[in-house]
Amino acid sequence: MQLTNRSKVVSNKEQSFAEKIYLPAIISGMATTFSHLFKKRPTIMYPEVKKEYAPVYRGQHVLKRDENGAERCTSCGMCAVACPAEAITMESGERKKGEEHLYREEKYAKKYEINMLRCIFCGLCEEACPKEAIFLTDKIVDAEFERDTFIYGKDKLVEKIDKRIDVTKRQTPEVLEFKKRVGLRHNELNKTIEKKH
Repeated sequence: MQLTNRSKVVSNKEQSFAEKIYLPAIISGMATTFSHLFKKRPTIMYPEVKKEYAPVYRGQHVLKRDENGAERCTSCGMCAVACPAEAITMESGERKKGEEHLYREEKYAKKYEINMLRCIFCGLCEEACPKEAIFLTDKIVDAEFERDTFIYGKDKLVEKIDKRIDVTKRQTPEVLEFKKRVGLRHNELNKTIEKKH
């Protein structure tokens, strides 16, 4: 009784002497291998040779400071809302008297964390930020052995005063002009947030 119409007839052809000793197959394989010796290598000798990254490469995040060294982030939460992976969490705090040199606005991010295992490096957080506080740099996120060490807090995210990070490549004139356009929804939200702060 035939169970299916897809039956195949198996060939029981005798192998020739050359096929039995596998010599043609070995020669063909060696020819392919030797042909790769004269081609350009796709690998680079890291860390001696560093790969060139595109100017718009999105790597590890940085929380920027202003010209006076105060943190720009006002803990408005727009980056967390814009994040499709829900990788950003923050806790707001009120600036106390005498902390004007630490925080630019009265409200600041007391706790700011990004789960790098969740982050998809899409850049929506930097686009949503009305204060130009968060940017993605060209730095690669460090490899770690424990999952907990991939949750980056302010100690890893806020730029050091003596080691400022250049983000001018990400602040293109087109993006800056787009953020100033009147009538766009994101600009209306920015204005209401600025009035509240």
